[in-house]
Amino acid sequence: MPLRGDPVPRHPVRRVEADPGHPLPPDRYPASIPAVTQVLSSGLDLGPGVTFLVGENGSGKSTLVEAVAAAFGLSPEGGSTHSMHSTRPTESALGDAVRLVRGAGSSRWGFFLRAETMHGWYSYVESLPRDPSGRPSSDPHFHDMSHGESFLAVLDSRFSGRGFFCLDEPEAALSFSSTLGLVAALQRVVGRGGQVL
Repeated sequence: MPLRGDPVPRHPVRRVEADPGHPLPPDRYPASIPAVTQVLSSGLDLGPGVTFLVGENGSGKSTLVEAVAAAFGLSPEGGSTHSMHSTRPTESALGDAVRLVRGAGSSRWGFFLRAETMHGWYSYVESLPRDPSGRPSSDPHFHDMSHGESFLAVLDSRFSGRGFFCLDEPEAALSFSSTLGLVAALQRVVGRGGQVL
């Protein structure tokens, strides 16, 4: 908590915590996952830069990132705060069971890059209407790129400003040199005042 005279944190999400009336039974998925149990009981503080969730497969990383993205107003399938496409809802109820403590006056812009559903998001972007003059959108043609190239293009075209950016397994599509490109992109995001989970 800032002391009197200290600036109020303006990063988009300061904390993730349980909604007091959340209906999740503690002995069933997703609340039974230890990482989720911890967030529901103790909360999770997020700093202004990059927060990494690290753990084995099945430890709840994707479940938590998906829930935080949904609670922020992002599609669980990926995309920005303005692209709410959905092909087949499979997300857990955790997004409705957590609440976000937001930074005062912080940005509402965000993007969720989710490795397993980005192909669908690329198709969604291609299906959007052209601009009023009939010209194609200025978006890169993500489907015409390799998997890794398209991820880096998303980072360059969507991860801008002081927003909140969620990534789920972004390294899955990347070569070693492209992973270094991801690290550089995250540094640029933080340098512009963005926050990454």
